[in-house]
Amino acid sequence: MPRRTATMLASTLVLFALLCAGVFIKVPYSEMSPGPTVNTLGDAHGEPVLNISGRKTYPTSGHLNMTTVRVTGADYDMNLLEAVYGWLAGDNIVVPHENIYPDGKTDEQSTQENAEEFTQSQASAKVAALRQLGIPVTARVIVASVVKGSPSEGKLHAGDVIQAVDGTPVKAPEDVAKLVTLHKAGEPVEFTIVPAAAAAEAAKANREPVGSTKVTITSAKAEGDGHAIVGIRAGTDHTFPFAIDIKLADVGGPSAGLMFALGIVDKLSPEDLTGGRFVAGTGTIDDAGKVGPIGGIQMKTIGARQAGARYFLTPADNCAAASRDVPDGLTLVKVSTIGDATAALEKIGKGDTAGLPSCAAKP
Repeated sequence: MPRRTATMLASTLVLFALLCAGVFIKVPYSEMSPGPTVNTLGDAHGEPVLNISGRKTYPTSGHLNMTTVRVTGADYDMNLLEAVYGWLAGDNIVVPHENIYPDGKTDEQSTQENAEEFTQSQASAKVAALRQLGIPVTARVIVASVVKGSPSEGKLHAGDVIQAVDGTPVKAPEDVAKLVTLHKAGEPVEFTIVPAAAAAEAAKANREPVGSTKVTITSAKAEGDGHAIVGIRAGTDHTFPFAIDIKLADVGGPSAGLMFALGIVDKLSPEDLTGGRFVAGTGTIDDAGKVGPIGGIQMKTIGARQAGARYFLTPADNCAAASRDVPDGLTLVKVSTIGDATAALEKIGKGDTAGLPSCAAKP
């Protein structure tokens, strides 16, 4: 066999062996890529994303798109060849598996957590939007969850409205723990509650729940310092003056909160906030309207630009990362609150973009 042919054959065999090794060698990485974007002012799967009834709404134009990131599943075993391709692909990134699925979470656990965060983000978006518009929203303290095997199991239930502890009215979730810890472990704690079923009926009718009852829980000793506990996590629920329904399937996590809130503000405002412009964005939001950072920011800016966005509302804490590689034709607008975002939209809608707060990469 000629030497040249032998060399080519050997090289081919080596390359084949390397490719086989790349397929069979598993690596602890996951891949992120740009996901679909959805206009919160429009429809998804044939239904309006935002449906408001019981209050006058106004025509809107343009886009206020929420953005998403595609990730490989928690149970997916990436091979070396896929990891190398992901590192070389321009619109994808490969990151350590634990960055996306910490503590060994399964697909099922991750999906459940994302669904819960998505539900909470919708509630906070409604509260933040109405408060931005000066529309009163009534808040109440509820039992958010009950610890299995705790003194409260079977006595208190998720969704119960907590009106008082030992006769002292509670105004915020943290009040509950403060009042419980006034006791010594083993002492009884009296809760004044409206049961979850009655609270749910009141919520459907957009009214305050009525019909309180008293429940006594014998406290237990916490691990560590031994303070009194009853085994619940308190949270906040709200009564809205009219119905706001957010429908968007196959999306999870809290990062759409800001864009949901802005969509609500736009639909309830006489002026058209976007002025027909294509704006996308991301960010968590809390009841007070504070915008928080999210993961996968660079994938979201790429997805937004691919969909046609010209402006991207960027959480202030994500600005440095987003600025490292900005897609051509996309302007990053820095926001810290829903007020910042609304003010930016008003400028964009009027074409007055010279003074928009921008993101700048850290040196």
